[in-house]
Amino acid sequence: MTTTTPSHPTVSYPCRVLSGAGHDLARHAARFGPRPHSGPDLIGVVAAAGLRGRGGAGFPAARKMAAVAGGRRPVLIANGSEGEPLSSKDAVLLQSSPHLVLDGMAAVAASIRARESFLYVPAHLSAVMRQLIADRRVAGWDSTDIKVIEAPRRFVAGEKTAVIAAIAGKAAIPSDSAVSTSESGLHGRPTLVQNVETLAHIATIARYGADWFRTLGTPDEPGTMLISLTGACSAPGVLEVPVGIPLDSLLKTTTAGHPDRLRAVLIGGYHGTWHGTEQLRGHTLSRSSLHSLGASPGAGVVHTLAVGSCGLAATAEIVAYLARESSGQCGPCLNGLPRLAESMTTLARGHWSGDVVADVRRYAALVDGRGACHHPDGTARLVRSAMTTFARDVGLHLRGRCETSHRDGRRRVP
Repeated sequence: MTTTTPSHPTVSYPCRVLSGAGHDLARHAARFGPRPHSGPDLIGVVAAAGLRGRGGAGFPAARKMAAVAGGRRPVLIANGSEGEPLSSKDAVLLQSSPHLVLDGMAAVAASIRARESFLYVPAHLSAVMRQLIADRRVAGWDSTDIKVIEAPRRFVAGEKTAVIAAIAGKAAIPSDSAVSTSESGLHGRPTLVQNVETLAHIATIARYGADWFRTLGTPDEPGTMLISLTGACSAPGVLEVPVGIPLDSLLKTTTAGHPDRLRAVLIGGYHGTWHGTEQLRGHTLSRSSLHSLGASPGAGVVHTLAVGSCGLAATAEIVAYLARESSGQCGPCLNGLPRLAESMTTLARGHWSGDVVADVRRYAALVDGRGACHHPDGTARLVRSAMTTFARDVGLHLRGRCETSHRDGRRRVP
């Protein structure tokens, strides 16, 4: 997808972390001022700011920092791997404001007394980030020891335990551990893994304070967030918006004032949930508002499906991808996800021999909660949301028909 910023004549959004300062350190300094010096008190400031992680889980950032701060030889990892195919927010952030991410790393490392830090990014960003780190050291901007590690381009490679495994020189696959990584992570040491967007926000909080951060967003979920807009958008790309923005307003912006052209929205990415546009009416882009729908902003993906598009076909393609992208280390991923993908594909193609709907629901139940990681759970959640949101399609497909943009709303399934 492109990295252009969508616009609408009546809507404008603040840019706190998408500064556009780019790789130029002098330009970055002019935009944000000197790098903030921090210590253990930063944890309290971040707690007062109410910042939640922007990597998907939404865990309070200060709580994660405090959990490792008292440990022996803690480690900091900045996760910018972004294995989610519909997301490009972290890549855009590392192009627009890479020094803000590195400022955040330096501030957090000082606050938790980490002497070793890692930046985990896709291969195409590794060389430039190494150069920027070297430039900062030469300029005397900071002396933080940051090692850049290349992340594999796999969906599961960005999961926390997979990140730690990759940095340790192992395969980047998730592991099922009863011990928190804040207690025993990289080489058995307390390890803090934060998304790069979270670290960029911490860099601004360290400069401007908690009260400033809370001037946008909601009381429970302050600040701004980056969202990746994809699908049937007038201008797909990455936006920085206040948390709690009404979804009606956002959808009007992304469709140039024509939200009626949308049929459904996938919130949260491939492990997210489908929702009809009417279902989203009155809700905001926030965890508290979406909770009643069984949804979450996740890593900030908003993927729109145009009227006339088949939701079951779109879902079948995603599930087939997720089945291929599993680490294949447990039964639900090795056996269950391929069968779930096959059943969804059968339903999407309109083959009604056998009880394919029962198969879809059965395989979703069999993989849910039984995997070595949450990959099967997220896939099952996506499938269940599709079966509900596109219930009309299910009935049509069982009769060999499909919802389209034709006048009568139906056509034969190929």
